[in-house]
Amino acid sequence: MAENDQLAPVTMSLATGNISCLMGGSGPTLVCLHHSWGNPGALDLHRELTSSFRVIIPDMPGWGGSDRPLWARTVRDIAILVNHFACTFAPSGYHLVGFGFGGYVAAEIACMSEHSVDSLVLIGAAGLQPEKSEILDQMMYSHRQYIEESFRDRDSYLNHIGEEPSQDMRDLWDHSREMTARVSWKPYMFNRRLGELLKNVELPSALIWGEHDKIIPMEVAEQYHAALKNSAIHVVKNAGHLVELEAPEELAALISNHCSTNIDQVSQGG
Repeated sequence: MAENDQLAPVTMSLATGNISCLMGGSGPTLVCLHHSWGNPGALDLHRELTSSFRVIIPDMPGWGGSDRPLWARTVRDIAILVNHFACTFAPSGYHLVGFGFGGYVAAEIACMSEHSVDSLVLIGAAGLQPEKSEILDQMMYSHRQYIEESFRDRDSYLNHIGEEPSQDMRDLWDHSREMTARVSWKPYMFNRRLGELLKNVELPSALIWGEHDKIIPMEVAEQYHAALKNSAIHVVKNAGHLVELEAPEELAALISNHCSTNIDQVSQGG
């Protein structure tokens, strides 16, 4: 999870507070929104994507190094701020990738500002209420237990995190959980209005889920697919909720192919 020199720290000052991010690469702008437990820094996935895109990985407002908007009470509040931030860097449009909770934020952005987004990628995204299953409630688990459940199995967790997470990682999880509860506690991780609003969205959308996702059930992917007119589901084998850690090369290829296809369509007037 170490950063490298391809992705440098940048801070943007908005009227609502500073937003910190990592930025690197060149090409069309690709904005990546992190999970509820915070931005882990530059990953192999991000480094791979910098070869084709200008990759921006913000700490969403209230998470990590970004200022906390104490007035924010809904995921939509965060979505408004994130879209304003992204449009400042890419006023002509950007590709949007959301992981878990970040996918929830991305879906809200797609509803309210579709003209700002060129394509949408939701990876194990929260935001919709499953009818036959449940989104795993992180508030009922310790930080370590919840993150372990996010991997396909315990061996994968130990391989990526280790038996005892570092103090910095524990601090990140703790800080992130407070903000997550602030904006997504009741109801937990979904918006009953979002599914209806998504029916008007025509963005090309890739819905990517790990085969063994124990956090956000596959049922939610199917709900997104039913709501979004121009979407396709991709299942990544042998991965849990954290596809970006357990299958970074496959995920990078899926994201690149999806976004590049839609770049070509735009350039050809499609």
